[in-house]
Amino acid sequence: MMHDIAIWIVDSIGGVGYIGIFVLMFLESTFVPVPSEVVMIPAGYLAYKGEMNFVIATLMGTLGSLAGALFNYFFALTFGRVFLQKYGKYILFPPKKQEKLEHFFLHHGEISTFSGRLILGVRHLISLPAGYARMNLSKFVIYTTFGSALWTLVLMFVGYFVGSNEALVKHYLGIATIIAVISIILITVIYIYRLKKDVEEERI
Repeated sequence: MMHDIAIWIVDSIGGVGYIGIFVLMFLESTFVPVPSEVVMIPAGYLAYKGEMNFVIATLMGTLGSLAGALFNYFFALTFGRVFLQKYGKYILFPPKKQEKLEHFFLHHGEISTFSGRLILGVRHLISLPAGYARMNLSKFVIYTTFGSALWTLVLMFVGYFVGSNEALVKHYLGIATIIAVISIILITVIYIYRLKKDVEEERI
């Protein structure tokens, strides 16, 4: 049964093409719970089979994620924190989750819009606190693009190397997640080091 479902998903992604990947990844980055794994892993498998171009599929997935994140950013920027506290529950962003995301954003700083793209349950919502906090748009786009590109590449490589075998997908997706987490830690450490260094230089 799982094999049949996997085949159906792969066929569906192949049917929607590159524009479909963009749209689905756009939705995944907004309020619609479309798992990026069921979009980009099959796309990677199709790239392995020669039915999709690896670079174009990765690019469309990244651009779709960025577009969805920008939608959230401007939505939050326009309506504000109070509006989301009152009505966020209707877009799967209840007050408790909002508080957790705010804490994550404030604790980790602007780079959380990069690292958050690689964390389940965070990546599609981290754009909201960034929006109503009026984070610099250029920085937001840069961090979001790099985070989205890294996650999209991870999923594409999983699909490319392990195909539609469910057991192997789960195994290598776990490894890929560990690699992504290590990348987050390294980049965050470098960011904090540089931030502290800049502060010390300003004091001097």
